Amino acid sequence: MSDPQPVYLSDYQPPAYRVTHTELTFDLDPAATRVKARLLMERHPEAALDAPLVLNGEHLKLISLAIDATSLEASAYELDEGGLRIAQVPERFVLESEVEIAPQENTALEGLYQSNGMYCTQCEAEGFRRITFYPDRPDVMATFKVTVIGDQQREPILLANGNPIERGELEGGRHFVTWEDPHPKPCYLFALVAGNLHSVEDHFTTMSGRDVTLQIWVEKENLDKTEHAMASLKRAMAWDEQAYGREYDLDLFMIVAVNDFNMGAMENKGLNIFNSAAVLTHPQTATDAAFQSVEGIVAHEYFHNWSGNRVTCRDWFQLSLKEGFTVFRDQCFSADTNSAPVKRIQDVSFFRTAQFAEDAGPTAHPVRPDHYIEITNFYTLTIYEKGAEVVRMLRNLVGEETFRRGSDLYFERFDGQAVTIEEFVGCMAEVSGEDFSQFMRWYSQAGTPDIDAHGEYDYVHGEYHLTLRQRTPATPGQPDKLPLHIPVRMGLVGTKSGQDLTLTLNGEKIGKDAVIHLRDDEQTFVFTDVAEAPVPSLLREFSAPVKIHYPYSREDLAFLLTHDSDGFNRWDAGQRLALLALDDLIAAHRNGVEKVMDSRVVDAFKALLNGPMSDKAVLAEMLTLPSEAYIAEQQPIVDVDAIHAAREFVRQSLAMALRDEFAAIYEANMSEEAYAPTPEQIAQRSLKNVALAYLMSIEDEQGLAWCEAQFAADHNMTDVRQALTQLVHSDRDDLASPALKAFGEKWAHDPLVMDQWFTVQVSRPQPDVLERVKYLMQHPAFSLKNPNRVRALIGAFAQNRVNFHRLDGQGYQLLADVVIELNRLNPEIAARLITPLTRWQRFDETRQALMRSELERIKQQPLSANVYEVVEKALA
Repeated sequence: MSDPQPVYLSDYQPPAYRVTHTELTFDLDPAATRVKARLLMERHPEAALDAPLVLNGEHLKLISLAIDATSLEASAYELDEGGLRIAQVPERFVLESEVEIAPQENTALEGLYQSNGMYCTQCEAEGFRRITFYPDRPDVMATFKVTVIGDQQREPILLANGNPIERGELEGGRHFVTWEDPHPKPCYLFALVAGNLHSVEDHFTTMSGRDVTLQIWVEKENLDKTEHAMASLKRAMAWDEQAYGREYDLDLFMIVAVNDFNMGAMENKGLNIFNSAAVLTHPQTATDAAFQSVEGIVAHEYFHNWSGNRVTCRDWFQLSLKEGFTVFRDQCFSADTNSAPVKRIQDVSFFRTAQFAEDAGPTAHPVRPDHYIEITNFYTLTIYEKGAEVVRMLRNLVGEETFRRGSDLYFERFDGQAVTIEEFVGCMAEVSGEDFSQFMRWYSQAGTPDIDAHGEYDYVHGEYHLTLRQRTPATPGQPDKLPLHIPVRMGLVGTKSGQDLTLTLNGEKIGKDAVIHLRDDEQTFVFTDVAEAPVPSLLREFSAPVKIHYPYSREDLAFLLTHDSDGFNRWDAGQRLALLALDDLIAAHRNGVEKVMDSRVVDAFKALLNGPMSDKAVLAEMLTLPSEAYIAEQQPIVDVDAIHAAREFVRQSLAMALRDEFAAIYEANMSEEAYAPTPEQIAQRSLKNVALAYLMSIEDEQGLAWCEAQFAADHNMTDVRQALTQLVHSDRDDLASPALKAFGEKWAHDPLVMDQWFTVQVSRPQPDVLERVKYLMQHPAFSLKNPNRVRALIGAFAQNRVNFHRLDGQGYQLLADVVIELNRLNPEIAARLITPLTRWQRFDETRQALMRSELERIKQQPLSANVYEVVEKALA
């Protein structure tokens, strides 16, 4: 498709015709599924009397079409690749259609498709138009009644949204089930699943005393991998009642695990469809990170029942209305369920690495974009994670109790409606009495704000003057930026006492930990009655999604690392201290001079290792160096080789200097206790494996022995995966090769574990990785048609910075080849995979030219709208 045209928020118009009730009948067949639709329709009150009826439809073979039981001749409508247009229709009418579709040929995994012989759907954002002709937009909400007909042997289980109301047998060994969903929903929340599935069942009693049946449907061999997901679902249901007063509204809640799925999961009303990686866990097959991820994703999709389903988006520009709010909700749930400090550190670490990069790249866009070509390209970190940070700021500005009153008002006022971000923020303004007009710029303005901070202590008057200046860099289409309302949570830590000092601002005591509000380009805050010289602790708990620049000395950072009362800022001080040392080493590598380790970093890490270990999970995070990706984001020009060399030098220097401390940590946290994904056990394993990684970085003899023993013990996948990774990433191929062979043979039957097997191999730092990728692409277990496998192999390789960014450009060439092939099979995955090439401007001239060349080569192909939009922006 050449030059697809953008859609603009400013062009929004209500639908000319609404659907009030939808009845669908599916007669399933891999090559020729018949879909009959009966739509009760009416003209929108604001639509013109002569408005034509326009319905979306793609890849549909029209069999019949009728209005009010009268068949339409071909001359009565227009049909093209995008849909159906009928020039004249009554004010109210019944539209009946029958179409034929081919699920087995649907490699895009949008609409109705087959995965391992199972039928399933993915309709968000615009997949329903691949099922039948319909106004495929979120502001058309209807009740649904769905009948699914399938073969009793091949498809004994037939599922759809809502509650089952009828079932029976038909001729020819076929059967049917009819489902009814009484709650109006947009068609993107429609779901159907049919296949040979088995379920695990449980029950939940709601706060009003209703009994809800809970079912998780999987293939038979995965029945033993559902326990954690079910427990997570019940915890999420209880949490949502307690935290938000939201009760589930149907008699049945179902989750289905699907191997071939573009996303993580989908919140279809009453029938959530999950990527199998987001629901299946077992101690022998899933890591701690997978257990925690499943818990968060199950909660996220369940929370959508209210923040997304009962109240949905008016249009796709409002996507963050449901996703940003729901990510915030699932983050709070996970923090309450596990270690809150670690959850915040991990979320922000990921956010600052990946979303800040997105904000600085050619595809930067606001939390609410003003235009798009392909909406699936906007399921981004900006919409989700930055949107969640904006909601978090809003919560912190009004306070928890007021935020709850605002969310209650939002859910009650707009239940059953499709609304905008203004309605959500308006509810918060109404209950708090606050003016959020400036705050709304967070939704319309792209880019990451920078805050330049400067502080001076006046010994004579006992005052501390803090000056903050904000600036947001230009982004595509937005050269000029307005000042934002930025809440900066802070404290002043006394250099003598090592304690937080009481803050007095404008004559008012505001506590020892408070929020100051930066609204102008520049503001100075004068704190009085400051008894001793302080070090400022700024942006505590990451109170706003900004970059803050303060001229901390290394001594200041070491002081905060020890004395800051805010756990997040203690971690951040350690990261900043390490980054300063890394900056020196990157320069040394670039200039060809000897690298010298900063003793202050060693001393800081030694203090951590020898200090109190009240929270092992936090300690594990504090001992983890900034990633190569995050280091790269701090550099004006990314020098891949220098960054890798500098980080390895720091890692090995710390391991050599603190070898005994790391060994003691490892030994102290060894355990034969039966596996459980509890916060305490996860923290223990995390700290132990951080210590092992340091020891393995210098191939310590004892560390190697522990690593081999940990792999052989096969106690749990967290420990096995970590040991395998360390062996494969070492230079000891004599140990790595047999471990890889044993792991691959043992788990060849398990797709999710094999994903890990692929990733471990292509994320190693050795220069043979590109050849490994090419070899593994020919492996019988690899398929470009499976998104999980593509992410595990190609996606992981593209994140292996030192090997993907080879100076000969072969890494770029391989990625471009895959993108070109995937553009034909699955455009959505192709567009997501191309991201590393779009950041070409951040690199040296040689790599810039190589990356641009591959983007130009991709551009010469016949492209989907998905890939076209990304490539066009990258080259602009």
